[in-house]
Amino acid sequence: MRKGSSVAAGLKKDSLWQSICKHKGLYLMALPGFIWFVLFKYVPLVGAVIAFMDYDIYKGIGGSKFVGFKHFAHFFQFPEFGQIFRNTAILGAYDVLIVFPIPIILAILMNEVRNAKYKKAVQTAVYVPHFLSWVIIGGIFTTLLSPNTGVINNLRQMLGLDSIYYMASEKHIRGILVIASIWKEMGWSSIVYLAAIAGIDPALYEAAEIDGANRFKRMLHITLPTILPIIMTMLLLKVGNFMEIGFEKTNSFMNSMNQESIDVFDTFVYRYGLQNLQYSYATAVGLFKSVVGITLLFVSNALSKKTTQQSII
Repeated sequence: MRKGSSVAAGLKKDSLWQSICKHKGLYLMALPGFIWFVLFKYVPLVGAVIAFMDYDIYKGIGGSKFVGFKHFAHFFQFPEFGQIFRNTAILGAYDVLIVFPIPIILAILMNEVRNAKYKKAVQTAVYVPHFLSWVIIGGIFTTLLSPNTGVINNLRQMLGLDSIYYMASEKHIRGILVIASIWKEMGWSSIVYLAAIAGIDPALYEAAEIDGANRFKRMLHITLPTILPIIMTMLLLKVGNFMEIGFEKTNSFMNSMNQESIDVFDTFVYRYGLQNLQYSYATAVGLFKSVVGITLLFVSNALSKKTTQQSII
């Protein structure tokens, strides 16, 4: 039994080496990305241990005092913990339920456009916002929604309505953040779905058309089912990043008047970790956020595997 296992392991090792030799060009192309992930994603995980210490930057990890779950307990007892968790959960739910489906719809609609010039023009227009920083996006929305000179409020005044200071409104700021996210990322996120749609066999559409299926039915019964594996994979990745709202995005729209509605874990970590120099406390908060995210990923992956037979693990 042991001999058979060792032979199988040897064959597996040989086949792996043969695959590397055969596709060495592809492996060399992937090597920089692999090194980047190791250096900037896995090596820093060692530093997560300071969440269980009273970390002193001068003493380092080896010289800092171990305090166990002290910082986690302090965070859970923090008066604003409930509000921050609620804001993060709400904005995360908006990302999954509203922002996520838009690129899918856009990709399907773009696939139905037959005029090549018009299609390229629209694609360029929806891709460009991705390359703008969130600081610029925040400035654009601040200008558009200004209570005095903003286009939206000028239209309201023309209709005899009062101006609204949208960027200072706790009622409107979450919706503004969602609209900004859709505008910035829908074009770029649709690329993967357009690529999946491009891989569909045209014969399927031709056969459906001969059977009398109109465009909507072809989209419903061919396009969507065919790209479902890609949709589920992207959805699971999105759920895994449920708690990752993003500091730059949120901070670009945040001010003292709307902070209570969009203050999330990322902005909280920035304030306490960098501004107040509480590194251990901020690391504990970040670790808690990561644990919640990976738990949601495993749960959603199990549900997806059970219901749709699609999974990433």
